[in-house]
Amino acid sequence: MNLKIYIVNAFADHRFGGNPAAVVPLQRWLSETLMQQIAGQNNLAETAFIVPQDKDFLIRWFTPTVEVALCGHATLATAHVFFNHLGYDQEQIRFHSKSGLLTVGRTDGKITLDFPADRPVPAETNEFLEDGLKLKPAEVYTSAFDFLVVLNDQQEIENLSPDFAMLRKLPSRGTIVTARGRESDFVSRCFFPQSGIDEDHVTGSAHSVLVPYWAGRLGRAKLSAIQLSKRRGYLDCELKKDRVLMTGQAITYLVGEIEI
Repeated sequence: MNLKIYIVNAFADHRFGGNPAAVVPLQRWLSETLMQQIAGQNNLAETAFIVPQDKDFLIRWFTPTVEVALCGHATLATAHVFFNHLGYDQEQIRFHSKSGLLTVGRTDGKITLDFPADRPVPAETNEFLEDGLKLKPAEVYTSAFDFLVVLNDQQEIENLSPDFAMLRKLPSRGTIVTARGRESDFVSRCFFPQSGIDEDHVTGSAHSVLVPYWAGRLGRAKLSAIQLSKRRGYLDCELKKDRVLMTGQAITYLVGEIEI
C-alpha cells in the first residue's frame, strides 16, 4: 500500500522557517499502531492524518511517541495541503477532532485557524518547574493541557536552557513560557518532553492559551506573536469570545509517497 505524504512548514515566512508537519490523507483510518509508527518514522513534532466525512474531514495528530488531542501547526499544514495540492476549491475547511470542530479558512495567501480558547487559571509554582526552567517564575497558570509560565521580559525567554528531565516530571502535556515582546505583543517558547518533543518550533495550540491571557493583560483582542524557537514562528492572533483566531503562512517542503 502506498500513501501520499506532504511535509509543510507551518507559520513560516521562508523555506526553512516555522514548524514542519507531515500530512497523510487517507480514505479510512489505519490502525493506531500503524499511524504511531508512521509518526515515529517521520520524527517531526506532528504527523496529521485526515479522513473524509461527508463534506467535512476527521483529523488526528501524532507526535513521534503519542497521539495528542489538539495541534495547531499541523492543522494549518493540512489546510495548506488541501488548498494547494488536493484541489480543494472552497474557502473554508471543517475538521472534526478530539477537541471538537476546528474551522480553517484562507484569505490573501494566509490561513486562519479558528480554535477553542483555553483560558488559563492561576496555579502554584513547583520544584519541577523551577528546577526545569532554572529560575523562579513571575506567574504560573494551568490550562487544559499545559503549564503556562510568565517571565519578566523577552531576554529571559531567549536565555532559557531548560533541564528537560525535570520538566518531563510535570503532570501535563508540557510547559509554555511567555513574556512581553520587543517586536511583537508577546513572545513564547514551548517545551513538551512528556510528548517526545523537547522544544516545539511553533505551537498553535499553545496560543489558544496565550491569546486569552495576553488579551486580558493588554486589554485588546488583536495581538501579534513570535515563538522564539531556532526556526521562529510568526502569528497574527485575535480573541473572539470563546474562540482564538491564529493566522499564518505555510510553505511546502516535500511531496512524496510512503510504502506500507
